[in-house]
Amino acid sequence: MSRIGVGLMAAALLVYLAVAIWLAVMFISVGTPISIGMGITLLVLTPIGAWALVREMQFGFSADRLGRQLEAEGGMPPVETELTPSGRIARADADPLIARYTAEAEAAATDWRSRYRLGVVQDAAGRRKDARGSIREAIRLARSARSRA
Repeated sequence: MSRIGVGLMAAALLVYLAVAIWLAVMFISVGTPISIGMGITLLVLTPIGAWALVREMQFGFSADRLGRQLEAEGGMPPVETELTPSGRIARADADPLIARYTAEAEAAATDWRSRYRLGVVQDAAGRRKDARGSIREAIRLARSARSRA
């Protein structure tokens, strides 16, 4: 189901790019300084936005692939504590769990699996920024391991 959503996002991105470029050309063709400025701005910002969306999609695909692989290997972290109704780790339990998984990730610095597990625990604790960083590092380590193999 999520692949359908990604496909729809990609199609929407293509439509957005076409419309934004068309609007930029129309603004520039009006010939007034303000419309030319708006057209140039659209021409500059549109590819930046598209690049950011493509990068996020790449991150999502890579994280999903690693998560499915780790799940198939039986390596996802178990639920060790009581969860809040939203599915998060209770605040009192979060710090010790994160400390333990951080120590495991640092002990196995080249193992993407330990870094990915840390990201999962950080996400469950509500630390999204840290979780994304850990999972990005796991993706980098997995790519590095594949290139060495």
